[in-house]
Amino acid sequence: MKKHEIVTFKVDEHLFRIIQGIPNRSEFIRSAILTALDSVCPLCNGKGTLTSNQKQHWKDFSEAHSVETCEHCSERFLVCTKIEHR
Repeated sequence: MKKHEIVTFKVDEHLFRIIQGIPNRSEFIRSAILTALDSVCPLCNGKGTLTSNQKQHWKDFSEAHSVETCEHCSERFLVCTKIEHR
């Protein structure tokens, strides 16, 4: 069986008070990290900003794609403008 690694990190007092009452904090934190990693932007890797090279790639990509908003859930999504949508 593979040995588990231990990771520790600091939290401020407010966050500590919030998570203190969670019965299995370790499992909660593991789940929260996995969920966050599953939602990381594939372009910026979660940094929130693009490098100059990434901006150029985005500019090239956006010539054939647009960002639109869903009428039903109001979330934004990418649409390829080169294909006809139904």
